[in-house]
Amino acid sequence: MAQKSAGKSPAKSGKTAKRGSGSGSKSKASKAAKPAKGKRGGWFGRSLWFVTRWSLVLAVWGGVAGGAALLYFAHDLPDIRDQMVLERRKSVTILAADGSEIGRYGDLHTTRVTVESLPKNLINAVIAIEDRRFYWHPGIDPIGLVRAAVTNYRAGRVVQGGSTLTQQLAKNLFLEPERSMKRKAQEALLALWLEISYTKDEILAAYLNRVYLGAGTYGVDAAARTYFGKPARAVDLRESALIAGLLKAPSRYAPTNNAKLGWQRARVVLAAMADAGFISEAEREAAANGRPRTRPLPGSGEKYFADWVMEQVGGYVGKTDRDLIVHTSLDPKIQRAAENGIAEAMSKEGRKRGARQAAALVMSPDGAIRAMIGGVDYAQSQFNRVTQGQRQPGSAFKPFVYLAAVEAGYSPFDRINDAPLTLGDWSPENYSNRFHGVVSLREALAHSYNVSAIRLLDAVGLDRVKGVARRLGITSPLGHNLSLALGTSEVSMLELTAAYASIANGGMAIWPHAITEIRAKGGKVIYRHQPASSSRVIKQDDARNLTAMMRDVVSEGTGKKAAFDHPAAGKTGTTQSFRDAWFLGFTADYVGAVWFGNDDNTPMNRIKKEPITGGSLPAETWGEIMKAAHRGKPVRDLPSLDGRVWDRIAASQVSSGPAIGGSDPAGGAISNDDKSAFEQLLGSLTGSGQEAPSQMPEAADAPSGPRWD
Repeated sequence: MAQKSAGKSPAKSGKTAKRGSGSGSKSKASKAAKPAKGKRGGWFGRSLWFVTRWSLVLAVWGGVAGGAALLYFAHDLPDIRDQMVLERRKSVTILAADGSEIGRYGDLHTTRVTVESLPKNLINAVIAIEDRRFYWHPGIDPIGLVRAAVTNYRAGRVVQGGSTLTQQLAKNLFLEPERSMKRKAQEALLALWLEISYTKDEILAAYLNRVYLGAGTYGVDAAARTYFGKPARAVDLRESALIAGLLKAPSRYAPTNNAKLGWQRARVVLAAMADAGFISEAEREAAANGRPRTRPLPGSGEKYFADWVMEQVGGYVGKTDRDLIVHTSLDPKIQRAAENGIAEAMSKEGRKRGARQAAALVMSPDGAIRAMIGGVDYAQSQFNRVTQGQRQPGSAFKPFVYLAAVEAGYSPFDRINDAPLTLGDWSPENYSNRFHGVVSLREALAHSYNVSAIRLLDAVGLDRVKGVARRLGITSPLGHNLSLALGTSEVSMLELTAAYASIANGGMAIWPHAITEIRAKGGKVIYRHQPASSSRVIKQDDARNLTAMMRDVVSEGTGKKAAFDHPAAGKTGTTQSFRDAWFLGFTADYVGAVWFGNDDNTPMNRIKKEPITGGSLPAETWGEIMKAAHRGKPVRDLPSLDGRVWDRIAASQVSSGPAIGGSDPAGGAISNDDKSAFEQLLGSLTGSGQEAPSQMPEAADAPSGPRWD
């Protein structure tokens, strides 16, 4: 038993041992595994704690940094409630004599609109082209930003923006026009602020009431009235597309600047509306095949006039915050005639012969401005050569010399010696390089003999001639030397034409003016032009004598190309080396001036045998302008002058005695008895004039030198 037990015991014990060893292995393995599991758990826990702890730290510091950035960007933001109040500068609308608009200045807003009051097509056009997700985003459009970034990356340049309408409103209302990270951050903050404070429709209405849309207009209602002559609530699909198209570049696409380009942009808007599902393809196609009818636009020349008028408004009304309507004397028919005349002359002959600039002015004999062309192209140069330019008038100054002579007692039939003359180093010549011997004063003026004018100036005196010019309205400095007879002192076209107007009206002082009335927008009259009682600056007989002599310039002298089917008088003017070419003249109805030249004084002799002189292109252009201006007007003789009587007087005069500047055995001055009879005959035509006022003070000297014509 013992042996059996003993014999079995090993097996059992082996089995037990085996089990035991298995259990022991498990126990050992378990003991061995526990530490390994503990190691993994400790590393993960420590990592998790590390990430959590530093995330919290970064979140705290990020919040601090974000708060600091928010304070930095937001501390100088404007009060949104104050900025949403509509404020603007006063607007000034300038009208021609017939009531048509020729200029607008200031911020032109009209009726404030709501989204509900506007046509759906206008709202949809703006949203389709500017911000299709406007009603869905919170003020900032992440999708739009990503799309713009991808598009710009592919294009290699900025071709698309990601700003929403809300951001554009924030930018236009609250921020300065600068590009910086701070500016963009503030724009985003204000956009979010607007979205929190106002409804979508309120934001859209604020944008549509304030956005600049070209031609001085702010808001869709002002744009609709300016471009189409109707309120925004009445615009159709085409007109809506054109207005929405202006948002990208108002000045570039405005019909006032480029109607063709503006309509091309409008067609892009129509395509965007169709793509967004706002209109059908058939509607898009039908609208794209037509074009909206815009209001007639002012010409380039009218803008020079409007600028000049605008400069004067403050002097009549003082400081005001009211919208103003300024009525002027400008005649659109004459303005168009002047614009067409200058444009045609420049295109046909002017540029070919070397002229790059031109100017023209037409006024009534009382000084009311009827037309003004300050330059060839207002878009290229806003410098007004009528009011701001100072140019040598050449022989267009000679009428003042001859008027001084008439006032000194000389007759148009007195004679003067047109012979060689040397004054120090200066030997003036005539345009033809020939001398004409003894001639009458009327012949010398008609053919613009230079030497005769210098001799006459010497005979009557510089002070007398300068005094005459001052009385007639010349305020520019005048040189104190004999070259003054040839127009070497610079003057403006405005003052020179005004001086001719005093000759044209029989000797009365005039003040060139354009504003006839200024009203507030509600209709209240603030200023109205009242014709003042004019003072006489030339005796009527003297004005009549000079008018007759200047008539000969057009009928038989250097200004023959200015003649048309109404009696006219005038004078040509050409300066040295053909740098300036003038014609100034008048009829019973209008006084006008035309000038061709170059701002840099380049000579106009590109075609050597056909340089531009006062008797060529300026005289021709003046005649064409006046012909159009007089269309439909009755033919009237020049003021204070019956041409037929004058012709009989001229034919009856026989000169005897010495000529000015030297004796000639073939002639001389008319006798005192003949002169007295002559003056009595002239006086019987309209009556004697009154005494002229005393001379004006002297002016500073201007450079002198030889001049032609």
